[in-house]
Amino acid sequence: MIAASTFRGRRVALFGLGGSGLATAKSLVAGGADVSAWDDNPAQVEAAREAGIPVADLRDLDWASLDTLVLAPGVPLTHPKPHWTVDLANSHGVEIIGDVEIFVRERRAHAPGSPFIAITGTNGKSTTTALIAHLIAHSGRDAQLGGNIGTAVLTLAPPAAERVHVVECSSYQIDLAPSLDPSAGLLLNLTPDHLDRHGSMQHYADVKARLVAQSDVAIIGVDDDWCRGIADSLESQAGTVVRISKDHALEDGLFAQGSLIRQSKAGATHDLADLSGIATLRGAHNAQNAAAAIAACQAVGLSEDEIRAGLAAFPGLKHRMQPVARRGRVVFVNDSKATNAEAAAPALQSFEPIYWIAGGLPKEGGIAALEPFFPRIAKAYLIGEAAAGFAATIGAHAPFEISDTLDNAVAAAARDAASDTAAMPAVLLSPACASFDQYRNFEVRGDAYVSLVSGLDDIEMLIDVENIGEHHG
Repeated sequence: MIAASTFRGRRVALFGLGGSGLATAKSLVAGGADVSAWDDNPAQVEAAREAGIPVADLRDLDWASLDTLVLAPGVPLTHPKPHWTVDLANSHGVEIIGDVEIFVRERRAHAPGSPFIAITGTNGKSTTTALIAHLIAHSGRDAQLGGNIGTAVLTLAPPAAERVHVVECSSYQIDLAPSLDPSAGLLLNLTPDHLDRHGSMQHYADVKARLVAQSDVAIIGVDDDWCRGIADSLESQAGTVVRISKDHALEDGLFAQGSLIRQSKAGATHDLADLSGIATLRGAHNAQNAAAAIAACQAVGLSEDEIRAGLAAFPGLKHRMQPVARRGRVVFVNDSKATNAEAAAPALQSFEPIYWIAGGLPKEGGIAALEPFFPRIAKAYLIGEAAAGFAATIGAHAPFEISDTLDNAVAAAARDAASDTAAMPAVLLSPACASFDQYRNFEVRGDAYVSLVSGLDDIEMLIDVENIGEHHG
């Protein structure tokens, strides 16, 4: 854990006692801050009290005496309207920050200049973050992986010269981290998202741009207009910018050409890595993730040989286009993290023929946007509340059956794929739906899929199934 010693003796109000909020409260207490923590959920308040965190209704505090308000990332800062704690803080001139800002201040105070890679973007940031941490760890260095990817940043080991922190940042976390200054900052892409929390696309882009604005090296995907504009603006201010692209060659930067990741610099172009044969990095979207990860690892001193060796050994991000098993020619893929149509598109684009398991709690728009990929589907197996609606959409394009439950779908898809003579048929769980009609979250759904696959006859598991589900306890 990182003890927030830079807040020693300071009066801090903290709102939001979920996973990262509770970790932040513990860090502040360990660092010697005078903490008052609160949450609208009484169960979380009680859990904090039992963990030794001082709790108090923040409405009862003397806000004029406070130094800092720390918000959990899920608490609205500006839109759709500021949380009541934000109004109180603003009216009393109290700074408002989050856990990433505390990490940044601890790094500046105790290990200035220590390697720190921060990653954001609308899509692909979790895979890119996991890939960077994997490449660094595979090279024998100490990689600390956390942030929005699921491990609270203040639970990591403290910053040190020989330790590389790799931190995924959501727009909410960036908004609460005004001093964010990574060694390498990555902005992968921007498409409309979370606009209910940011009010407009322009504000959303402005928030995301803060992550790269103070980076020693800004690594920016330039395949959309928003990011191209941010890259050009930073470069005009004499910032160090490395551009990346999955769509076209660059005169200066890293880009994908087929399965190759190439780098152009000073008029010369050379091949950095070949992704062909790396099952966990299939698809154009992963070419962008790989290019970004390579640029980040170059920025913190990894050699090209170390990077290539790490890429070949990448196990993939759990529940995201994760090959989990083979049976003969058939590959079984866990893409449970695809909880809407846009998120399912990369997997549907990366395999053929597909025995597609889809459905759950439907999102607005259903799967109509995936129609260009329907010719790749040998058959669909539809589950959950979305089954009937999905059947109406896909019925004119591909065979389907209403399987209702995941166990029925796995059994039927495995049976049908076994008779396919194609080179590599895929039984793909990519639901394009939330899980909440049948499972607590997408992780539980993905683990259930892996467990069902592992019980098939003559199956060769590609991952360790001993510990699936432990993180849900």
